[in-house]
Amino acid sequence: MNNGRMSSETVDRVGAVVGSRPSTPLQTSWFEFLLDSSLLEKHLQKSNSDPAPVHLIVQFLEQASKPSVNEQNQVQPPPDNRRNRTLKLLALEVAAHMKWDLDALEKGLTIPVLNMLLNELLCVSKVPPGVKHVDLELSTLPPTTAMAVIIYNRWAIRTIVLSSFPEKQTKPGPHQMNMLSIVQQEKEMTDNILTVLKEQATDSISVLEGAVQLKKDFYVHTLRTLDLLAADAAANGETESSTAGLRISADELHCQVHYDLGGIFFQQGCTDQTAYKKARDHFRQTKELLTKLDSTVHVHLDGKRLAGYWNACRALTEDCDPSDSQNTPYNQINSLIRAQSYQAVIELFVKDNVCRSLPNNFRRSVLREFLYKVQQGESSLDEVCYKLCICNAVRDALEGEVLSVRFQQLLLKPSKRMVDFILEACTLSLEKDRLPETSRRNMATFMKTLCETLEELPLLFVVSSHKLFMELLKEDERKVLVEQLRKRSTTINLSAKPLPSFYDIPASASVNIGQLEQQLILLLEPRRIRQILLELHGMAERPFWRVNSKWEVPPDYVNVILGIKDNLTKDLVYILMAKGLHCISIKDFAHARQLFSACLELVTEFSPKLRQVMLNEMLLLEVRAHEAMAAEGSKERPSPDLVSRVRGYLEMRIHDLPLRQVVGEECVAFLLNWRENDYLTLQVPPSLVMNNPYIKLGQLLASTCKELPGPKECRRTAKELWEIVVQICSVSIQHKRNNDGRVGLIKHRESSMGILYRSKFITFIKKLREPLVLTTLISLFVRLNSIVRDDIVNEVTAEHLTIWPSTLPTIQAVDVEAVAVTVKELVSYALTLNPNNQSWLITQADIYFVTNQYSAALNLYLQAGAVCSDFFTKAVPPDVYSDQVLKRMIKCCSMMNCHTQVAVLCQFLREVDYMTAFKALQEQNSHDAMDSFYDYIWDVTILEYLTHIHHKRGETEKRQIAIKAIGQTELNTSNPEEVLQLAAQKRKKRFLQAMAKLYF
Repeated sequence: MNNGRMSSETVDRVGAVVGSRPSTPLQTSWFEFLLDSSLLEKHLQKSNSDPAPVHLIVQFLEQASKPSVNEQNQVQPPPDNRRNRTLKLLALEVAAHMKWDLDALEKGLTIPVLNMLLNELLCVSKVPPGVKHVDLELSTLPPTTAMAVIIYNRWAIRTIVLSSFPEKQTKPGPHQMNMLSIVQQEKEMTDNILTVLKEQATDSISVLEGAVQLKKDFYVHTLRTLDLLAADAAANGETESSTAGLRISADELHCQVHYDLGGIFFQQGCTDQTAYKKARDHFRQTKELLTKLDSTVHVHLDGKRLAGYWNACRALTEDCDPSDSQNTPYNQINSLIRAQSYQAVIELFVKDNVCRSLPNNFRRSVLREFLYKVQQGESSLDEVCYKLCICNAVRDALEGEVLSVRFQQLLLKPSKRMVDFILEACTLSLEKDRLPETSRRNMATFMKTLCETLEELPLLFVVSSHKLFMELLKEDERKVLVEQLRKRSTTINLSAKPLPSFYDIPASASVNIGQLEQQLILLLEPRRIRQILLELHGMAERPFWRVNSKWEVPPDYVNVILGIKDNLTKDLVYILMAKGLHCISIKDFAHARQLFSACLELVTEFSPKLRQVMLNEMLLLEVRAHEAMAAEGSKERPSPDLVSRVRGYLEMRIHDLPLRQVVGEECVAFLLNWRENDYLTLQVPPSLVMNNPYIKLGQLLASTCKELPGPKECRRTAKELWEIVVQICSVSIQHKRNNDGRVGLIKHRESSMGILYRSKFITFIKKLREPLVLTTLISLFVRLNSIVRDDIVNEVTAEHLTIWPSTLPTIQAVDVEAVAVTVKELVSYALTLNPNNQSWLITQADIYFVTNQYSAALNLYLQAGAVCSDFFTKAVPPDVYSDQVLKRMIKCCSMMNCHTQVAVLCQFLREVDYMTAFKALQEQNSHDAMDSFYDYIWDVTILEYLTHIHHKRGETEKRQIAIKAIGQTELNTSNPEEVLQLAAQKRKKRFLQAMAKLYF
């Protein structure tokens, strides 16, 4: 035997096998694109590239975000190295090849992956970090930067809309724990992203509304511009030029953005009726732009969905007239319902049985709307309901569909009037030339079913003697049917009424189950929910808690609930809790109490553990209900019983009881909001402080607030609070040697150095309402921001800054950007609670000032003065308009080229700043009203300088205005000091009121 060789027969046989099947090209691996920079473009140009573009994006980002393991075997965040940066850029290049088509990207990528991709786009497009998109001026940004902001915010609102649609839940397969864990992690990430997107929805809408005001063309990154970024060609500004990238016309972008805005406003319409009008306006503009555009290469929208949105908006905003011949049937029906022309609605349904233009689901939704009105007490609509139900049944019969459960129930209690209408509807529905034979046979079957169901002889005689019965059924069919009815009449007592039970209805079980499941989704009454579940379990044995993918219970409770052995009880507990939690989320606390009370009553019978779980959830319900009342302006203190229950929960220690962290978090926030500081500082057990981070934070906040302003020796708790917050805002640092041999630092965000992650800390802060607590936190973060920024000139001010340390031992460990963002979020949140707190307004104004947003800063400085002086009818206290604040107001005016306002404000300082005032008055390019402000100048020296400068320039009219201002008797320097002061105060008030009108 010859080693390493094959015989000629073997070679021929192998060759024959290989040649007998087509060769499948090997799939290109992700790392090959790293090795060959030209490979990606070639791959994407193939008609059926494998892997597909979206799969490539997933692979690139997955590899770029893989965590690393250090020498101590600790998991570290992915390093920021050249390999990972290249992978992220490759993912962006694939998206650029897809022309940033969000439809295609959303179909192929999950929310976390798409979030990562678009954040990377913001990063490479040089969107300023730490600045909210709503604060950016799109018109001043480079084209590709502005487009990146628009794409991100379009995706944000589209994702909110898509997440509100019901999803079909995947059937559970074999329970592989690692797979379930991955799915759960992805779901948590998705939920976290959605929470952030929903919080920022208003900002995203504002950004996009600003985008549609821009009348210029837009440019988005292409493969070429991204390659230039990779080659560091951005240094010459080529990627930021006005024509770099793929051109998208203003009309195309406006069309797409109007469509996306229409979608988010339509989604918001269920809670805010006025949003439907905004949605209608945006969809109208979408339709107008579509007709105007010659090419819609960059417009990706569903025409049918747009038409549906448009019809729905017109119906919901009453923007249609039933007599309008151009109206669609949808609009006609909605108009008739609003006009209470119910007979006309029935006639339209009967006519539609002939033309069949209305979809069955729309017809059923109209019937459900009337049934809901009947449930609300409008019993006069009973007849309308049964007639619409009959019309729908006739339509189902014509199309050979299974008859609805509701129609079957109607036939259990028939009347002569009802049967007459059935026959009338059938007759009118067949009045059409060339009616398909199948429809005639289906109607004949319906007539037979009707006869077989009716058991009262008079009603049977009405049907069997009707003209339609004679026409549709052949003679032999009629004879067989009559014989069957005669036999039945001898064995059944025709006067006996069958029980109205679902099990006696001769209809398809799947139809019954579907309609019952629909009721189960809609109902909020515990007894009805239990009754429907009983009926469903009698028909099929399956987990009905899976019916609606939006039903969710906290992960902490899932195992306990799904561990219930009785399937009916398991479904009932799960659904009652899920519905109750949903009601709490929409602040329907009355229904939530009913659902939770029923659930508590149920679980008390068999599970002490679940009983305590429900008691905890009911406590959270009461806390949130009371906080909601307080947010709406109620001053009523919580009852002693509720405060006692909150304390009891925090001190509770039951072995093996699942506890939700949010309950403890909101209990601590509740105690802080209602100033239960004595309990938090003196009575809470030390073991709780050690084990629960929220209690630790609550105790330190309560202690610090109690000590304010306090002598220096009483600031031990303030220092401890400071250290904990610094740790929360710190990042883990890893030393790494660079290519040039120097040791550098790599920072990893969201490290676990603190007692809480920063995101959870922010969530906790946003549950607080107590002004002193918020002022304390603002003060802390302002001081911390000041230290890490190390910018003495541009410091932000706040109250109680002196209680905090003035230095940091490990300043490198603090995440500077995170601190800056937290300060902005915290102050913005505080001002939503009380927009008239002058201290917070000054702090917010300072934040705008140090970030060069001068118009916004001046607006807030003026607001701060207005709220503490009854809109400048009194003098503004000097501690509010300190020299520092006034100098910042002067700089704001100067940066906006409002030089006359600068000169007026220079008088407000304790020592008039003549140098700045004279320099400002020398400026000829002033954007304010100039001489109209001369009436507000009381300093004669400044007025004399004005006279001189206008004389020098030959500006006679303005010189005369200045001379007239000097000539006012109350400004005569010989006047007593009291008169001069009074004149100054009067002009100060009038000037500030004029400024307020200008900037508010």
